[in-house]
Amino acid sequence: MEEKDMESMGMRLLETGRRGIIRAVFSRMGLVILLLLVQVAFLFCGFYWFEEFLPHILGGTVIFTVTMVGVLLNSSTDPTAKNTWLIVMAVMPVFGALLYLYTQSNVGHRALKKRLAQLIEQTKDSIPQEEQTQVNFEQEEPGAAALARYIRRSGCYPVYGGTAVTYFPSGEAKFAELLRQLEEARDFIFLEYFIVDEGLMWGRILEILARKAAEGVDVRVLYDGTCEFSILPHDYPKRLQALGIRCKVFAPISPFISTHYNYRDHRKILVIDGHTAFNGGVNLADEYINHTQRFGYWKDAAVMLQGEAVRSFTLMFLQMWSIDERQPEFDRFLKAPAQPAENARGFVLPYGDCPLDSEKVGEMVYIDILNRARRYVHIMTPYLILDGELETALKFAAERGVEVSLILPGIPDKAAPYALAKTHYSSLLASGVKIYEYTPGFVHAKVFVSDDHEAVVGTINLDYRSLYHHFECATYLCGTGCIPDIEEDFQTTLAQCRTATMETLRKEKWTRKLAGFLLKAVAPLL
Repeated sequence: MEEKDMESMGMRLLETGRRGIIRAVFSRMGLVILLLLVQVAFLFCGFYWFEEFLPHILGGTVIFTVTMVGVLLNSSTDPTAKNTWLIVMAVMPVFGALLYLYTQSNVGHRALKKRLAQLIEQTKDSIPQEEQTQVNFEQEEPGAAALARYIRRSGCYPVYGGTAVTYFPSGEAKFAELLRQLEEARDFIFLEYFIVDEGLMWGRILEILARKAAEGVDVRVLYDGTCEFSILPHDYPKRLQALGIRCKVFAPISPFISTHYNYRDHRKILVIDGHTAFNGGVNLADEYINHTQRFGYWKDAAVMLQGEAVRSFTLMFLQMWSIDERQPEFDRFLKAPAQPAENARGFVLPYGDCPLDSEKVGEMVYIDILNRARRYVHIMTPYLILDGELETALKFAAERGVEVSLILPGIPDKAAPYALAKTHYSSLLASGVKIYEYTPGFVHAKVFVSDDHEAVVGTINLDYRSLYHHFECATYLCGTGCIPDIEEDFQTTLAQCRTATMETLRKEKWTRKLAGFLLKAVAPLL
């Protein structure tokens, strides 16, 4: 079908070019500017209005800062983040301490944390672990079974057999299959995405969703509040509801009254009738299918699950959807029939990562794969902003003889993360980690594949935002039939990459080196 014809088949609810208005006062930068102005005003008053009391003011500032440093050092904050906060407090005592107090106050998400804890507790046994699958997993994959036990600590995430997994090496491939599967929906369609933007991709999907809703299918859409911040208008959920589509916005951006900027719903989940699910890095916007190109070719990845493991994605969606529901509907949808896929090999474990608990599930899964690898770990990630633990795991794997290879973007989408990624190159290269940059464009895939036997495809980047501050999800695969496809895609992508070396690192622009050097101190805050 011609692209022009495809465009005409899509549905739009906005006039071309209309987008949400970015309001600085609602942003994290607005908070930073406000507190900086508070500090300037405070110091101005101290020096000029109360000059005779200046020694007392300076003394009070020192006492306050020392107290806050003590509080920070005795907190459970990640060690790398502690270093960042110490620098901020040392350079800007008043500003730094106020910012730390604000971000640690949990203003705006205390109720969210409490409600999610209730929902997770309520559903912890909603999907029983199939006993024979567990026995087989323990016998065949004792190392991976230990990882599964850890993941189970954070929520209801069983291990499944009987699930067919299809790997998509691009957004275009996922999109084509997604449209086919949506046409088959008969009972319900759940979508949970970080980004939804009007255009060809969302227009084609929306057309089907509206038609299915008119046929009586229960269609629900949940997208992150940052879409209101820059892409969609505030009334977009009402426009969808007019089509019979139930819609919610997760954590709309609010001015100065919450720390929700840290807790975004970065997940990408689509569930159809409880038997088919999609997961991966592909959002619902045209750049993800290369209908528009902003940073060269957009390289992404996704998986489709068909069979029993889909239940876990149904549960993840319902937990987020039910945050403001008095009577959640878990039983109705979790009992939807999901026949085991015939001849499906291996084990599948979908899992989520919640930033409001004490578990760093996404990071721990990656570290465990690195620690158990024998021959290779191949990684694709758009960002590389590492804490000490993950950097050490990457280096240690390489130092004990495992081939650790990372593919990163050749054309970045953001200058600051790209500069910060470069600051890790020297240490990783010195330990034998191989780093490549994708010359045709931007790598947005989040993929780990190891030893032709294990893989993870999902939404979890190698940066602080994903590992510490966002709601994420992924699909862990062990011995499934699609793993050779994932490794083949890595090798195909690798053939289009340039190699990063100590020599290329020395030739980097001095402005990028300087930016990385300066931003390194505040990397956990970005």
